[in-house]
Amino acid sequence: MPEQNPRRRLSRDDWAEAALTAIAAGGLAAVAVEPLAARLHATKGSFYWHFANRDALLDAALARWEERTTTDVIGEITAMDGEPADRLRRLITRVVGIAERDAVGPALLATAADERVAAALDRVTRARIGLIVALFEDAGFAPAAAHRRALLAYSAYLGHAELAHSTPQVLPQASEERRAYLDDVLRALTAP
Repeated sequence: MPEQNPRRRLSRDDWAEAALTAIAAGGLAAVAVEPLAARLHATKGSFYWHFANRDALLDAALARWEERTTTDVIGEITAMDGEPADRLRRLITRVVGIAERDAVGPALLATAADERVAAALDRVTRARIGLIVALFEDAGFAPAAAHRRALLAYSAYLGHAELAHSTPQVLPQASEERRAYLDDVLRALTAP
């Protein structure tokens, strides 16, 4: 976690980002006010200026993660012009990169029993699958087939995310191999 300048006034976003960093490193249990304040060179008073309690911080952190990894990506893909296959390719490329960098997602999946996390994961999953279904329908697949393919695509994404964090050495590293891998994924998902 980057250390903060002690003279700079912290914002809600600074605290939410610190909470996300803690979640990535140690799950929900790692989100505690005093250790976060120490890492941010802040007081607990700074925390309570922005949040009523730890639950409010967790809500803000989950909202930030959802916006960055889902809402923004959906906006980017839906705003794209071009053929459905191009938009699918862009989506796959974009989310594979996010999956490899985002340690928060796997940490949240590991704590999906938490009511707050479960609600966030449900929103995110439904939004992501909804986008993928729409892309497959735009590509000419019937709604039921589009939904099945979207579930397959999302399952592949989750598997890729798990590999990226548990055994990244098994994934293609060279850009040519990576491109061929992503092409194969797209071909498998869009084959008649």
